[in-house]
Amino acid sequence: MKRAVLALAGLGAVLAVWEGAPRLGWVSPSVLPPPSGLPLAFWRAYADGWLDAVRESLGQYLMGVGIGAGLGILLGFAVALSPRLEALLSGPMQVLRPVPALAWVPVGILWFGFTGPAVIFVVAIGVFGANAPAACGAVQAVDRELVEMAEAYGQGGRWSTAAKVLLPGAAAGILVGIRAGLAQGWLAVVGAGLAGIPGLGQRMEQAASGHAADAVLVYLITFMALFGLTDALWVLVRDRLSAWQR
Repeated sequence: MKRAVLALAGLGAVLAVWEGAPRLGWVSPSVLPPPSGLPLAFWRAYADGWLDAVRESLGQYLMGVGIGAGLGILLGFAVALSPRLEALLSGPMQVLRPVPALAWVPVGILWFGFTGPAVIFVVAIGVFGANAPAACGAVQAVDRELVEMAEAYGQGGRWSTAAKVLLPGAAAGILVGIRAGLAQGWLAVVGAGLAGIPGLGQRMEQAASGHAADAVLVYLITFMALFGLTDALWVLVRDRLSAWQR
């Protein structure tokens, strides 16, 4: 309770300083508009198709997250279970790992044009990059004695071991990787939009080009809210999935 009160107090202090700074002339309202003016800016953005942009970007995000997380977890499992595959992919992974997902935006535009599939591609790359190493590390960290015990009791088939031993043992690490991938996905959506692909990011870039600071803040807050919502929902799912461990 005390922590919640302090959090609200801190938020109130930030809003008070934010409101006072442009009104007292510390900064220009054209650079930092007061929060009291944002409801009107939000209404203008809504009338200009804000909701359509949210739906478009959210759909691209969810598709990219599904593809990236699914492929990343599958490859992570496969690499963890096959030393030969791990050796085969170690070179390409070492080369590609330092490349941030946003660096793939021009590639996505080159292959798919300024379209939704380009955003999905970039999101999937970012999410894949977070999930593949997390899944691989989580599976490799499972106690080998558990695998040996499963084999001793006749549960040592490859698929049986994966389902009954490795997946439960690696679940915590995999869930952490998915959560990291959710954040990477939103970064990719923003980056793709700033590059000119239609969506929330593009609208924010257009607002910045037109020096509409209030509209920029509206779209920035929208991204913050969407990230917070997806993260909070995933925490609920994670807690439900990992309830058996407590």
